[in-house]
Amino acid sequence: MSALRPTRTGHRGIGVVLALLAGFAACYDDPELPVLGYENNDENCQDELDNDFDGLVDCEDPDCLVESTLCGEIVPEFPQDEDDENSLLLCDDRVDNDDDGQFDCGDQACRDIPETCCLRENTDQACSDGRDNDQNGFADCADFGCRNGMFVTVCDENTAATCADGNDNDSDGDRDCDDDDCTMTAPCMMPVQQGDETSLVACSDGGDNDGNGFTDCEDFSCSMSQDPAVLEHCASLPDETTFDECTNGEDEDGNGFTDCEDFSCSMSMDQAVVDYCASRPDETSLEECKDGEDNDGNGFVDCLDFSCAQSDDPEVIAFCETKLEVTVAKCNDGKDNDGNGFADCADFSCRQSEVPEVAQLCQESTGDAAEANIKCSDNIDNDGDSFVDCFDWDCSHNPLVTSCPTPRVCE
Repeated sequence: MSALRPTRTGHRGIGVVLALLAGFAACYDDPELPVLGYENNDENCQDELDNDFDGLVDCEDPDCLVESTLCGEIVPEFPQDEDDENSLLLCDDRVDNDDDGQFDCGDQACRDIPETCCLRENTDQACSDGRDNDQNGFADCADFGCRNGMFVTVCDENTAATCADGNDNDSDGDRDCDDDDCTMTAPCMMPVQQGDETSLVACSDGGDNDGNGFTDCEDFSCSMSQDPAVLEHCASLPDETTFDECTNGEDEDGNGFTDCEDFSCSMSMDQAVVDYCASRPDETSLEECKDGEDNDGNGFVDCLDFSCAQSDDPEVIAFCETKLEVTVAKCNDGKDNDGNGFADCADFSCRQSEVPEVAQLCQESTGDAAEANIKCSDNIDNDGDSFVDCFDWDCSHNPLVTSCPTPRVCE
């Protein structure tokens, strides 16, 4: 970061050259304050100014952390009892209180508290300006703070706005209508004539004309049509039906399902294909959902796999409830109960819970606009994080809340 920036000496050299080019009518005066380009010494790291105009002031700026003597870690002279680094006070004292090798905003526990202002890239504006606002090496939607921001909408590629902005908002390599997530959004849907799905036009327009849940040649009314032109069209499309196509790990027909995940394979009329799919390992039984193995090879083990976590088997459901981080108790105990690296409200399963009591633990401003405004002005710490009403980050940043003044928390 700072190594790529001009040094003070470099700026003075540039200044001298500019002065010479300007002629001898005026002398070059060294400015009293630093010019754009550096914030890397004790003087500039305690003046409460953003000297290099990168949006970060004094010790918030990584340049100061690295090059100033004012912002580094303080090591107590005498050993202290370890404390959880999970409060505003302990996240701003330059001490590694929990002795995990990281202090203050370098500690994940501090970054999990929005009110510490450790994460600066977590709003629609900051996540769409092309800048690495918090200088952590990731800009906009490539930044964890943007991808997982509570109120960030520009990083989901599944809305009319984000599917027509020319950006790869979810960083999956596909932009706008090339992204499968955009398929059902207005900019990417072709005008569909509602009615029968039997003609060549209706069987090739990308729409579910008859509203039965099947589109074009995936619909029997097209694939088994009496119209030779329709049959010829469907026959010309790539399919995924043969044994080779159902065992090669590729999505030949481009419908988003590969091999035995595709009905054209798993429900094939070819017995060899059916037998192959039946022989594939799955992760659905109680034994498979608690053996610590990734039985179906999809990268997710036991209850972290949707086939277990969203099972219809009562035994599997009951078992996974004991393992997942989805209850009020487990979303409020300071532990990473499901072993995914995130504890309590830092875990999606808590923060995005559909259970109101769990969601309330992680957000003061839950509910619709009316409910959110009431909770953000009732003088109660509804989510129990020690921040009340507009002093709570989510109240001050929730677009639905109009009862909180500006500037907002961390601004």
